[in-house]
Amino acid sequence: MARVALDLLNETGLDGLTLRAIAKELDVKAPALYWHFKDKQALLDEMATEMVRGAAADLAGTPDADWQTSVTTAMRALRRMLLHYRDGAKVYSGTYFTDTSYAAPVEAQLRRLTEAGFTTGAAARALMTAMSYTIGYVIEEQASGPRPGAAGAEGAAGAAGADGEGYDLVARAERLKDYPLAAAAGEEMFRGYEDGFEAGLAAVVAGVGVTLLGPGARPV
Repeated sequence: MARVALDLLNETGLDGLTLRAIAKELDVKAPALYWHFKDKQALLDEMATEMVRGAAADLAGTPDADWQTSVTTAMRALRRMLLHYRDGAKVYSGTYFTDTSYAAPVEAQLRRLTEAGFTTGAAARALMTAMSYTIGYVIEEQASGPRPGAAGAEGAAGAAGADGEGYDLVARAERLKDYPLAAAAGEEMFRGYEDGFEAGLAAVVAGVGVTLLGPGARPV
């Protein structure tokens, strides 16, 4: 059922995803779904869990790699997972997993971090920081980028261009003509999401290494 909901998500987006729409897709009566999910949030919890089930091996990172490579690889996998679904980051954010599919990847990452010299608490904070960056980045990426069937529509972060390419930077620059630095920043903030993600992730990984890695850590 969660798989059907994820498939439907790509057609409707999060706002259009309802138990009634899922019931129609399954050719059952809507009340029948309440035997499985008490409300939409319970459904979202299961959908997020299903996402992780399908990506658990990639989220575990790179075996035998240093902690920087492992965390970086895992966050790239997390981003790919979220981008695979329309509004995927919003669905994933703030949900409660319904099983322990997430546990093995988390354990693998924490083990590499602690073996590199992080305390357990610092390792948890490092991983949570990288995850929070990735989820937040994708929420913004999906909100301000192109939307299926929404060419020319008003986006969450600004008007979409007539070509359907997402944020209209020409219109943005015109609105911000009295703020030249803010206007110029648009090209970096709302284009080249792949490069932007990589630059930010590198900064996060370097930052947690400087601020959270203990003085007795193994040299890297």
